[in-house]
Amino acid sequence: MNSLVWFKNDLRIADNLSLSKACEHTNTIGVYCFDPRQFTHTTFGFKKTERYRAKFLRESIKVLAEALRSKNISLLVYFAKPEEVIPHLTAFHKIDSIYVHSEWTSEELAVNNALKNALPSSVALIESHDNFLFHPQDLPFSTLEELPKVFTAFRKKCEKYSKVRIPLAAPVPKPKSNLLDQKTKIPSLKELGLDEFEQDPRTAFPFQGGEAMGLARLNNYFWETKGIAQYKKTRNGLIGAAYSSKFSAWLANGCLSPRTIYASLKEFETEVIKNQDTYWLYFELIWRDFFRYVSLKHGNSIFKLGGILERNYDWGREGDHLEKWINGNTPKRFVNANMKELKHTGFMSNRGRQNVASFWAKEQKQDWRFGAAYFESMLIDYDVHSNWCNWMYLSGVGNDHRDRKFNIERQAEIYDPEGEYQKQWL
Repeated sequence: MNSLVWFKNDLRIADNLSLSKACEHTNTIGVYCFDPRQFTHTTFGFKKTERYRAKFLRESIKVLAEALRSKNISLLVYFAKPEEVIPHLTAFHKIDSIYVHSEWTSEELAVNNALKNALPSSVALIESHDNFLFHPQDLPFSTLEELPKVFTAFRKKCEKYSKVRIPLAAPVPKPKSNLLDQKTKIPSLKELGLDEFEQDPRTAFPFQGGEAMGLARLNNYFWETKGIAQYKKTRNGLIGAAYSSKFSAWLANGCLSPRTIYASLKEFETEVIKNQDTYWLYFELIWRDFFRYVSLKHGNSIFKLGGILERNYDWGREGDHLEKWINGNTPKRFVNANMKELKHTGFMSNRGRQNVASFWAKEQKQDWRFGAAYFESMLIDYDVHSNWCNWMYLSGVGNDHRDRKFNIERQAEIYDPEGEYQKQWL
């Protein structure tokens, strides 16, 4: 029996259910496709994937290939549509089963369906939910229709009735005969239609992609610096790598699983300290899960102008508001600093994201989807569920029943009282 692992946003060998199941077969290979559709322009005018995210992704694939090779598993990499490549691989390598983690948003579903239609009926496509903190089978709700409308209700029920599963170990090495002679290469940024660049020295995210780098950051933040013990106090910082965990990009690419982070967190709480700061990281992991379930429940509604609330606001699309917002030329210095950081580094703090989104949607009253699409293009840590659901939330068409608007001058006074962050970027 021969298996193939179709890697997508699960670029790791530890705690990877698809890989673990596939390795039960006699022979196993892996494949990753840089889908050309992910590097074209969207209807909002931005490339779906810009250079910052693409660089981190390339690094993550390189590390994954090396980790798999240490287990005597080959990773084949292509710059092509999965439905054009994988059927040929299954025929050539006599694949019986393809393992992949589940997707449910429209573009990902379309690719899955295209592949299914291109495969012979003898090849099984086996999907599994593998990027949640709380597995769908472990939720305290009978159906998704029971999913609470607000986060607090979701969090309290999950904390009381759900358990986080123990992470799976990396698979044991296959025989060396499992390795293929076939070689492929990771496309360069230029081949992906993107510009090479030098990392801005001011970046708050000076990290590389890959499971090994994610685990190194986890070790550093928990055990070497014990930064997690002050997480709640520092998480709203703006300058430098130390103010927050910075796990988001590795989570978004699946280089780290939320279960792996949670297991390390519980170990730290047992051996070092358990406090409000350590709890707050757990709190944020639950937030991430909540938006994934909101996306799973509501489907394409998360991409619609009225959001999941189907609210009919009078959104603007005229003038040069978008260009000024992107380039940091608005009347708000705090917004401008954050937008310039994003433009030059592909990263922005959580506090910054909330302020620039509130300004765009609540003060400028512009179509929030343009903001979400720009973030999708630029952010190193872009995740479809977190990005679009957060934008809905901050734009008054999502899960925030309070429909808040940020006082940006006051936010700047609280979080940048000496103006250091604004000076750094302006």
